[in-house]
Amino acid sequence: MAGVNTIPERLRNFKVYLDGSNDLKGVADIQLPSFELMTDTVKGAGIAGEYDSPTLGHFQSMKLSLSFRTVTREMFGLLRQKSQRLDCRGALQLYDAGEGASKTVAVKVVVQGPTTKVDPGKFETGSAMDGSAEVEALYLKIDYDGKTIVEIDKLNFICVIDGVDQLADTRKALGL
Repeated sequence: MAGVNTIPERLRNFKVYLDGSNDLKGVADIQLPSFELMTDTVKGAGIAGEYDSPTLGHFQSMKLSLSFRTVTREMFGLLRQKSQRLDCRGALQLYDAGEGASKTVAVKVVVQGPTTKVDPGKFETGSAMDGSAEVEALYLKIDYDGKTIVEIDKLNFICVIDGVDQLADTRKALGL
């Protein structure tokens, strides 16, 4: 666990695993999904103007993007017409000023959902092909130093943020 005066420095390295198998070979980098809440504009009598109100526990489309230097079998395997499960495991480097030493903290991101795009890239002599793929995150879980800090399961009404279940009352109201 990180100390009181800890400076987060960088992601030292990472590996990506597809459907619990060996690492997904050929990945150059990953863009993790961004969190954009669904909103609706509230206006009317008794309100001096309008404001955008987020819908508790509901997020807009969330995509994980993978970049590939060249085409790989695994890249085209993402085209299977089924849900993909990507397990991204990283080693974060932190500097503990109190101890005067670098520390390693594990971060794990699990995304599951259908592939929405595969772009094999381009052919250019002596260059990377710059291919990419996108997976729609219907399920997203982020663990930091062994503790779950985010878990979103859009199809099962689960939205846990730092240990607080944002949709518990919604599930109860729906009889789930």
